[in-house]
Amino acid sequence: MTSLLDPSARGRVILVGAGPGDPGLLTLKAVEALRSCDVVVHDGLIDPRVLDYAPEHAQRISVAKKRARHTLPQEAINALIIAHVRSGSIVVRLKGGDPFVFGRGGEEVEEVRAAGLPVEVIPGVSAALGCAAEAMLPLTHRDWSSAVSFVAGQCKGLSEQDWSGLAGKGRTLVIYMGVANAGAIADKLMADGVDPALPVAIIEKGTLPGHRAVRTLLADLGDMVEREKVESPAIIVVGEVVVLSDAENRLATLASQAEAMNA
Repeated sequence: MTSLLDPSARGRVILVGAGPGDPGLLTLKAVEALRSCDVVVHDGLIDPRVLDYAPEHAQRISVAKKRARHTLPQEAINALIIAHVRSGSIVVRLKGGDPFVFGRGGEEVEEVRAAGLPVEVIPGVSAALGCAAEAMLPLTHRDWSSAVSFVAGQCKGLSEQDWSGLAGKGRTLVIYMGVANAGAIADKLMADGVDPALPVAIIEKGTLPGHRAVRTLLADLGDMVEREKVESPAIIVVGEVVVLSDAENRLATLASQAEAMNA
């Protein structure tokens, strides 16, 4: 059996997690895979500096996706990868964050396996972990949160999704791809019994130039997105741990906001 990065092993695909943006968060194994490839099939949010690790001769193919508009449907991406692998190429399928965290990596692995072709996966730093670390926001904390959950905020049938028990005292909820639906997400959580005064943070462009973290309370989430003109990529963190990322300056502010809401 050939090793993952054996240059003599032709005709295979390596799913690589590119992390949340900063090339410095790539794993050594991810860099080695990029340096060995013939083709890079990459998402739209990949920092160009990450692509520089691929050889100059390597073909770079963007399959960028934006809300409600895909350059290629997922089936076509799968077919593209398989075609290049069958031609004998080493294909790196480069995904933001981690391939198996809202990255459709599982679907692509299934398709490659069904075609009878070799596939490997190199994990990456997920957006939640990278962005939270940069914002000094611990997702778990012995005094504040003993559980953390990850959900997708743009899934179909949002109101029918069962998020009961995912947010509240002692729990942290991280929402990917939720900016466009921020108001509906807040309404959903409050309708499920989550305290409207629960702290919330949005971490925008985490680990990239221009990154910022903005904080408010759950009831104000939708309004804050509009007020602050928040743009994707961004993650939403709901939970008491939010105050720890800027505790000295934010505790008093959040308390006063809660008092104003209850007045």
